Amino acid sequence: MSFEVPDDLHYRESHEWIDPETGRVGISDFAQDELGDVVFVELPGVGDALDAGAEFGVIESIKAVSDLYAPVSGEVTAVNEALFDAPELVNEDPFGEGWMLELDFEEGDLDDLLAAEEYREQIE
Repeated sequence: MSFEVPDDLHYRESHEWIDPETGRVGISDFAQDELGDVVFVELPGVGDALDAGAEFGVIESIKAVSDLYAPVSGEVTAVNEALFDAPELVNEDPFGEGWMLELDFEEGDLDDLLAAEEYREQIE
């Protein structure tokens, strides 16, 4: 099976992605597929400070409960509140409507993340 891995994003080995242009964060197509039907998402609040690699929330599916990890350190500037009523958006559109939060972060933090090609190799 082939999964969508947008080239313009950066990835954690734990399957979270970040858009370097917007600071938007979510989970990968591979991760949502592994989880199955997402039924609940717990996210931090706007203004919360996150550390790279630290847990920032929880995603629950019919199969499992998984922690979510911050791809970079930064301050939460927005949260996708649509997910509280429609967590299935993570399955339907993980890189679009299923985004989770936005971070104000330092550009250098991206150096510790995987490029799209490296992430593709990890999930193959």
